[in-house]
Amino acid sequence: MTVDVPSGMPAKVETPAPGDPRLARLSLNQRTTAGWSLREAIDGTRAAGLDSIGLWREPVAEVGVASARAWIDSAGLRVSSLCRGGFFTASDPAERAAALASNRAAIDETAALRAGVLVLVPGGLPPGDRDLAGARCRVVDAVASLVPYAVERGVRLGIEPMNPIYAADRGVVSTLAQALDIAEQFPAGAVGVVVDTFHLWWEPGVGAQLARAGDRILSYQICDWITPLPADTLLARGMMGDGHIDFATFTRAVSAAGYQGDVEVEIFNADVWAAPPDQVVATMARRYVELVEPYL
Repeated sequence: MTVDVPSGMPAKVETPAPGDPRLARLSLNQRTTAGWSLREAIDGTRAAGLDSIGLWREPVAEVGVASARAWIDSAGLRVSSLCRGGFFTASDPAERAAALASNRAAIDETAALRAGVLVLVPGGLPPGDRDLAGARCRVVDAVASLVPYAVERGVRLGIEPMNPIYAADRGVVSTLAQALDIAEQFPAGAVGVVVDTFHLWWEPGVGAQLARAGDRILSYQICDWITPLPADTLLARGMMGDGHIDFATFTRAVSAAGYQGDVEVEIFNADVWAAPPDQVVATMARRYVELVEPYL
């Protein structure tokens, strides 16, 4: 009997075989299989019959961008996104300059990897700072500084609004509406948004905001919201179907907005990370074709 991990529940659908057309847009974000090295993640993605992978800068840096690109090309994969840039909210001028330098390097890496988008995590409040409005203004200023550099290199910047539980330490931009208010200050071909079900499923009026986003949706990332939340809320992401999110309704809205890109599964969860990565990918594929793909 095939079971899903980490729940151990019987699988409701068969594991899609490599070449199954339903997998054409499914992408594995590296963090979902955190135990795999970059080489292993590439090989595991290919073995599962997927055509796309979402990369993180740190594992890429361990092997070098040139090697990573060569491995991706050899495997015949797309890079759906590179994570991450951002963290723009420091109030100290030297820290802000360092953040911009890091983001310019990230833009260069995105271009070299031919990734679909550079994901920007806005950043939280600096230590001892309670000026939320000021931190959000610094995000806008940083994006404005980076846009010409990104445009020259053909890189699209995707602002990722984050669930409000992370406003203090990771993401002062909490809603899709707020992210679009920033993105719309710049050309659509340069700046858009990352739509992540974990961060946005709760947002009142999110369907209207997805319609508003239109071609500014640069990435669609999925995972579930599970309860009770773990002590470390960063690890609160669950496998699709294990929590509370209505993937059919959400995915229909993303599709209706015109999004035709990859659908990236990004899960931070200790139990998922402890499970055999190949079984995680198989469960991910089953849940995707059951809960998400029919509504694209």
